[in-house]
Amino acid sequence: MHPMLNTAVKAARRAGTVIVRALPDVDRLRIETKSRHDFVTEVDRRAEERIIETLKGAYPDHAILAEESGTAAGNEWQWVIDPLDGTTNFLHGFPQFAVSIALRHRGRLEQAVVFDPLRDELFTATRGEGAQLNDRRIRVSRAVDLDAALLGTGFPFRESDSVAQWVRLFERVACQTSGVRRAGSAALDLAYVACGRLDGFWETGLKPWDMAAGALLIREAGGLASDLFTEGDPLDSGNILAGNPRIYGHMRTAFADVAPHGTD
Repeated sequence: MHPMLNTAVKAARRAGTVIVRALPDVDRLRIETKSRHDFVTEVDRRAEERIIETLKGAYPDHAILAEESGTAAGNEWQWVIDPLDGTTNFLHGFPQFAVSIALRHRGRLEQAVVFDPLRDELFTATRGEGAQLNDRRIRVSRAVDLDAALLGTGFPFRESDSVAQWVRLFERVACQTSGVRRAGSAALDLAYVACGRLDGFWETGLKPWDMAAGALLIREAGGLASDLFTEGDPLDSGNILAGNPRIYGHMRTAFADVAPHGTD
């Protein structure tokens, strides 16, 4: 395992320990509302602190882009961190949340970790070396047609999000597939695309820490991940389309006439 990936795995597991230990007392946690339907708890902050302590202990000069503590200046290396992706699920005891850590070098994704502490599932990737689930090589699914595909998505939840746009996107694929799932953790959904549990995924209005690790996992597992509308970098736009190559292509065709929010 690459030394930087090994450090990220240690950080993710330490954050996972914080999260799991807090589960029995979740009803007593202090909860803050960042915006409508967007919450942060003391667990998010403690988990992020453990991650940053671990990363900075090994790479003190690296920059940090983290959901709760923002951006720290540094060199050309940048860690992109979501300490608890799926906070709302966590607060309700819904078992779908994860730790997500990625490393970028000069803007290019190099390392990725998505860790599900409840299932003890560790998804990892190093650029050019493939993707793994608990040290076993993973690949995207072999689904060829949308009618046999299982897709994932996320609902709009911020006031600035376009529900009408999401409905148009959903309408393009809902009746053509085996089903569409919304589990509430983009990081895990993307990891599931990487290992073939989902054949494709789309969502708008995400942050870089929601999808950085997942995007690299998918690419290293033989899939595609790009901006939903332009095929550019989803970390720049916040809108992502991902899947195995065939399903990705079918989804892009299906979504072709849906304009980005704010342009229609």
